Amino acid sequence: MAYQIDNYNFKGKRTLIRVDFNVPLDAEFNITDDTRIKAALKTIRKVMSDGGKVVLMSHLGRPKGGPEDKYSLRHIVKHTSALLGKEVRFASDCIGQQASDVVNSLQDGEVAILENLRFHKEEEGGDEFFAGQLAENGDVYINDAFGTAHRAHASTAVIARFFPTDKLFGYLMEDEVQSIDRVLNSTAKPVTAIIGGSKVSSKISILENLLERVDNIIIGGGMAYTFFKALGGVVGNSLIEDDKLEMAKDLLSKAKSKGVNIYLPEDSVIADKFANDATVTTSESRGIPSGWMGLDIGKKSIADFRQVILSSKTILWNGPMGVFEMEKFATGTIEIAKALAEATSNGSFTLVGGGDSVAAINQFGLADRVSYVSTGGGAMLEALEGIDLPGIAAIKSPVMN
Repeated sequence: MAYQIDNYNFKGKRTLIRVDFNVPLDAEFNITDDTRIKAALKTIRKVMSDGGKVVLMSHLGRPKGGPEDKYSLRHIVKHTSALLGKEVRFASDCIGQQASDVVNSLQDGEVAILENLRFHKEEEGGDEFFAGQLAENGDVYINDAFGTAHRAHASTAVIARFFPTDKLFGYLMEDEVQSIDRVLNSTAKPVTAIIGGSKVSSKISILENLLERVDNIIIGGGMAYTFFKALGGVVGNSLIEDDKLEMAKDLLSKAKSKGVNIYLPEDSVIADKFANDATVTTSESRGIPSGWMGLDIGKKSIADFRQVILSSKTILWNGPMGVFEMEKFATGTIEIAKALAEATSNGSFTLVGGGDSVAAINQFGLADRVSYVSTGGGAMLEALEGIDLPGIAAIKSPVMN
C-alpha cells in the first residue's frame, strides 16, 4: 500500500470514496439508524480539511434491474449535509455526464454524493468497464466500506486497478482491518473467542480457523446443543443439526489436540415453548427433558464464562448466548456483554462483530465500553474464517495488471 490516509494530502484532488451508506429508511424516507454514515465522517472530514473534493459513492438496498426511487441516495443527502454542517451536492447517476457535471463543478472542500451504484447491474457483476467509468470521477480512491469488503464488486475491488498508487483505506477500514488482525494474530494472550448463534453450520469455518489462533473458545446459543448431542447428551426439543454431529465431535477432538480449551454452557435456561410467555426453568445442558428447549445459558455457565473472559487479554465476541430479543432469555447475552466491558476496563482488547452481537451490545448500551465494534457483518465473518477479502486485497496489492 503506497499511502496511509494520514500521510496523504488531498488538496485540490477529486477524492472518490466508497462508503457504506446502506442505511435503513422508514416509509417517509427518514433514516432510522445513521451509524454507518457517522462511521465515515472522520474520513470525509480529513479530505475536506485538506481541501480535497469529496465524491461519495455507495449502494442502498437491493434494487432490481434498474433505478427505483425508494432506493435513491437522494434520500440520504439532507441528513449527510446536516451531519457535515455543509451542503452536499447530488448527482442523479454515478457515471456519465450527470456524474461528471457535478463532480467537476466541486470546489475544494465541497462534497457530492453519486446515485446508487446498484442501479447499474455491472456494479455487483464486478464489470471492469463500469469500474473504469466510476474511476473517471476521481484522482484518488479511498475504500471506507468495510461492510462490502467481502464482495468483488466494481466499486470495491475492481476500481482499485485504475488507481495503481493513489488508493487508500479510509479510517474506518483501517480500524476494522487492524482490529481483526489484532485478534487473529494477537501476542496479548490468552486469546478467547466467544462464539454464539443458532447453528454450528454457519460458524464451523470460523471455529476451524480460530483453533489455530486462540487459547479458549466459549460456545453459546443454539449451536451448543449440537455439541451436547454429539457428546451423548439429551437436549429435549432444543435446536440441533443432526447432520453436523460428526463435525462437532471432530472440532472438539481437533481443539484437544491443539491444546485449545472449549467451554460449553453446563446449564441452560429452558422453556416449554419458543415464546416470551413460556414456562421457564433451569436444567443441565446435557440433560434437558423432552418437550423443553434451551433458549439461554444458565447462572453457572455465566459465572464460568465470566471467569474465562476476565482472565483473557484479547477477546472476540461473535454471536449471542441465547434468544436475547426475548426478555426472559436475554440474561446470558447481557452478562457476557457486561463481562466484556469489565475486561476492557481492566486493559484487555475486546472486539465485537457480527450482526446479532452488535445489535445486543448496542441494545444494552455497552458499545462504548468495549474496544471496537465492527460495522461489517458478512465481511467480519469471512475475515474471521481466514478469507482474503477482495476489497482489502485490492488496496493492499501493488499495481494490478
